[in-house]
Amino acid sequence: MNDFLGKTALITGASSGLGEGYALELAKRGANVILVARRTDRLRELSDRINAEYGVKASSVLPIDLSARDAATSLARMIKGRGMQIDILINDAGFGQTIAFAEEDAQWVRNELAVNVQTLVELTHEFLPGMLERKSGIVINIASTAAFQSLPYMAVYGATKAFVLSFTEALWGETRESGVKVLTVCPGPTETEFFEAGGSSPALGRFIRKREHVMETTFKELAKPKPRAAVIDGGLNKLTAISSRFFTRTFAIKLSGKIMKPKKSTSTPK
Repeated sequence: MNDFLGKTALITGASSGLGEGYALELAKRGANVILVARRTDRLRELSDRINAEYGVKASSVLPIDLSARDAATSLARMIKGRGMQIDILINDAGFGQTIAFAEEDAQWVRNELAVNVQTLVELTHEFLPGMLERKSGIVINIASTAAFQSLPYMAVYGATKAFVLSFTEALWGETRESGVKVLTVCPGPTETEFFEAGGSSPALGRFIRKREHVMETTFKELAKPKPRAAVIDGGLNKLTAISSRFFTRTFAIKLSGKIMKPKKSTSTPK
């Protein structure tokens, strides 16, 4: 618990889902949190809740569209302008939709790439050097079990999560002797607004886990002196992630296509 006491955490996608879960868990452990997302009202509600329940500083509500050009630079400038030091960075913001790629809106695709990949990389680049200089800090990038196989009907989303996994594992390799902990968290389907919104593949419903499970998986790994590069939440999700090793890629893609084919499109940005 005391490892987080008095630390300052920057959490993107904090207005709901896993981002909100990480904010609450870190506040519970004594960290001050900076909440970042687009929805100002939701951020302020969460900030008020954290202040009331845990008495830590959650007054830093920074509503920003992370798909905007130079969003990471602007966010870093605001934080540094307030004299705040980031000890923990959680890149949770991300979104996707279940739809055939040919039917996706071009601007939607650009925004998805910007949030899921570009802004994540740029925020990591903004704050990791300071952590390395201090020989202390935590970077958590949220990938997905979608990172382990190609996903028809979530082609862009799956590809962005494969990037996040590869990128973060590489950073782990560069920093593992530095005192900074770099971790990729790979949840499977989780009880968040993405699935509550409806329209996702009906076959995924049986795999949905609660966000508390993801929190438990994350902080159990962080408690280790030297965490692994990546963790997958849930035994069934681990099995699903490695199962592609035992089939041809063609078979795995066909199977994923049958599982992922939607009744209707769904999307939930954060």
